This record gives sequence, structure tokens and C-alpha cells, in this order.
Amino acid sequence: MLLPRGCLGWTSLLLFGLASLRPKTEANVLDAMLLRNSGKVSIDSSKEDSGSTASVSPQRLLWCYCYHHCPEDSTNNTCRTDGYCFTMVEEEDGGVPVHTSGCLGLVGSEFQCRDTGNSRLRRSLECCTDQDYCNRDLHPTLPPQKPPNYVDGNIHNLVLLISVTICSIILFFIIVIFYFRYKRQESRPRYSIGLEQDETYIPPGESLKDLIEQSQSSGSGSGLPLLVQRTIAKQIQMVKQIGKGRYGEVWMGKWRGERVAVKVFFTTEEASWFRETEIYQTVLMRHENILGFIAADIKGTGSWTQLYLITDYHESGSLYDYLKSTTLDTKAMLRLAYSSVSGLCHLHTEIFGTQGKPAIAHRDLKSKNVLVKKNGACCIADLGLAVKFISDTNEVDIPPNTRVGTKRYMPPEVLDESLNRNHFQSYIMADMYSFGLILWEIARRCVSGGIVEEYQLPYHDLVPTDPSYEDMREVVCIKRLRPSFPNRWSSDECLRQMGKLMTECWAHNPASRLTALRVKKTLAKMSESQDIKL
Repeated sequence: MLLPRGCLGWTSLLLFGLASLRPKTEANVLDAMLLRNSGKVSIDSSKEDSGSTASVSPQRLLWCYCYHHCPEDSTNNTCRTDGYCFTMVEEEDGGVPVHTSGCLGLVGSEFQCRDTGNSRLRRSLECCTDQDYCNRDLHPTLPPQKPPNYVDGNIHNLVLLISVTICSIILFFIIVIFYFRYKRQESRPRYSIGLEQDETYIPPGESLKDLIEQSQSSGSGSGLPLLVQRTIAKQIQMVKQIGKGRYGEVWMGKWRGERVAVKVFFTTEEASWFRETEIYQTVLMRHENILGFIAADIKGTGSWTQLYLITDYHESGSLYDYLKSTTLDTKAMLRLAYSSVSGLCHLHTEIFGTQGKPAIAHRDLKSKNVLVKKNGACCIADLGLAVKFISDTNEVDIPPNTRVGTKRYMPPEVLDESLNRNHFQSYIMADMYSFGLILWEIARRCVSGGIVEEYQLPYHDLVPTDPSYEDMREVVCIKRLRPSFPNRWSSDECLRQMGKLMTECWAHNPASRLTALRVKKTLAKMSESQDIKL
């Protein structure tokens, strides 16, 4: 049964529009049906018109070339229509262009000829009515590829874009943080080995004493060569921790069976490590009453760094620990005092010459920074705050670190901030005040008449355990108090002279204090009078 011509035309138009919204395979089928029907409709409608209206001249029918869209009754790939001939090209799966030709019915063909495909298909349609088989000369081309629409695209693309953006921002901040951290580390003073190799060969059987003696006789007197230091540092085995302070930790280690002390600085104390290493390697610094320096090294990179300072090991520990557990006779007291001031005197003394030694002030002298050797003598340690006097330029070389001395041992001019920082003698006299307190600690542990006091820190009865600046300033500067002497000292000539000596060391006026050399000579005379050989 045939539908009315007008209804059939609108149906054809609707089907063609729906076909353009479906996938490509469905569109091809619908287009084929549409074009075949349009061919039939054109022929049938022409027959009806010719039969029903005799007065109207017969409408001209157009012959077209058809390919892929031929009607069922077509012969030799031809079809006839009262509308248009068309040629269409569309993109199949895989991007292959497919050409199609055929007939379009008159009704609705104007809209169909304007079709350029939908958003899912790339195709182009061209029509003609010039002459029979005119569509042979039509060569439509595919429209250009549309750029992807990110606004209406897949949600995964949007998520990917956001993720990449966030990761890029985080990476940027990480790079900035590491850059500033690197610049900050570069700005710090560093101890540079400056060698192409990490180790050097040390023959078997060579002891630390042999290596140091060789370096003193053949070198500059500033310690072992840096490459030897690094080799020793790499070969040390840590045995046990023997101490801990504000600067870091102290370990007992072994190198080829010899015991050594390894001071491991915190990374925040790099300035102290650098300064102490620099002072220890000063020309002509080695002295029997200065802690023997062996090597220094840096281990680790980036955020993890270990700063090693390797020195002689003394099992008796610090003077503070030694006095807490040991009582002294007169000989032991004088030996501790004389050896301590001998080391301090060597520090304070400038040695002139081609390779001279500058005068050095300790700035943190206390019983915990004096070590006791096996023979009962002392040696000065912990030079991280030391200052040097450059006589050529008359300048004081002050270390660029934030550490300060121990408040309990600070002289009055430091507590009331009246110390002249540009005058090196001020630092020398500050050391002598602190040394006077150390003499007091030593003398209290000397037995006389069978009596001895228990060990106490200076000012133990005047300030709290951890005194503040204000506590010390009030006692030392305002009240001008000093540690008290036990009554028994007045009946012992040696202790009485020791009391007089320390009183002159901790005088309030720095200019009135004794020098280290003067104290050393006085102690030597005291030993002679007691018939004691130091």
C-alpha cells in the first residue's frame, strides 16, 4: 500500500534526520533505504501525475549514476528521480573515506543536500540537477577534523588535567625548598677535603703516635695530612657512647686496636665543628696539655650529615667526672693545677716565626672541658668557641657561631656586657677568671688533716642548678660574691697559697687578674717548696 505523496516525503525527511544521529552503520542502512524509496517514489509519483492530469506537461525525470545506494530495480548502476542526483563521501571506522552516489526525491531534497554530517560522523554531500548523470562530476571532500572539545569532553580528561596541575605545583615547591636549603648550606663555612681520592694507604703496623711524629718532623706542624685524616676516619669502628652535650655526642672508637675519642657534632653545630677543627690544626698547636687532635671528617650528603672530630682517648674522662669520684693529695692537686695552666698558657702565648702560632683564648673554660690523662695530668679540650689574635692586622678572629660560654663560669665583664670585644686581652683575662674557679674545684678535693669536702660546682650555694644570666649577674657583679674557702685551708700552707692564687685570678677588675704564665710559675715554686716534682 502506498502512502500519499506529501506524507511519504515528510517521512523520508524524518528518517534521513534520524539516520544522521545514529552510528555510522545504521546511517548507511537508513540512507540506502531512503534513496531507494526516493527512486521508487519519483517513478511512481510521475506515473500518477501523468495519469491524473492530462493537461499538465509531463515532468522531466533525471537520470543519475548510483553507487552503494541504487534502487532494487536499477540497471547498470543508474536510477531516475524527479529531484536531485547526489554524491556523498563519509568516513568509515579506521578513517577510510567511502564514496556513495544515487538519487534524491524532490520532496525534502533541498534539506538533505545541505547536510554536512553530525558530530559523530565526518561526511560531505553534494547535489546537482544540471544534466543526466551529472553526479559523476561531483567530488565532495571530507570536512576538516574538528579539534577535541575539552569543555564537553570525557570527565577523565578533566581529572587528569587537574592531577597534573596539582603535581606540578607540588613539584615546584619541593624544588624551591631544596634550592634554598642548598643555598643556605653553601653559605655556611665548610671544611673541604679538596682531594680526588677518598683514602690513602697507611702501612700495617703504623700507630697513631708514629703518624703524628712523622707529620711533626716532616710537615708544617699543623697535624696529619688531610688525606690521612680521612682514611683514619673511614676506618674507625664506633664502640660505645661515653658522653653527650649540647654540641653532640662523644663515642669511644677503635682504629687498628687503638682507642680514640670521636666527637660527633649535631648538624646545627657545624660552625663549632669547623672552628674547633681549624684551631686544632693551627701551626705549632700540639702540646702535651692540649687534647691531641688526630683527624676530622664529614660523612653523609644532603640533609643527612655527620661531623666527626677524632682525638686522643682518655679513660679518666673530664676533670669534673674525675673530681666527683677521686680525692687528692697535695702532689695530685698541684699536678692537676700545673698541667691545666700549662695548656692554657700555651693557648694564650703567641709564637713568632715564619710559621708562628697566634695567641688563642678559650672562652668556655670549665672543669667539663678539661680532661684528665692516665698519668694524672690534664689537657685542655673543646675549642669550638676559641678566638685567635691576628697580630699582623691587630684583629680578633671571632668564630661565626651562635654558641655562648657556660653562664656559671662567666666573668663579671661578660655578665654585665662591658667586655671590649675588639681587645684580645679582654678574652685572655676572661679565661683567667674561669680558671680561678677550676682551681677552687680542685683544691676542695685535696685532703688535709684527714678532712675533705665533697665535690661541688662553683657558686653551688648561691645560685640554682641551672642559673640564669640574672642569677649570675646579681651574685657576681652586683653582690661581688665568690666561692667560699673552707676553714681548714688556713691551717694548710699549700691550700692557703692556692686560695690566694685563685683570689687573684677571679678579681673583679680584669686588669688585676694574674696571667696564665704567672700562675704557672707560682705553681712551679709551690711544687719546689713542697719538694714535689711535677
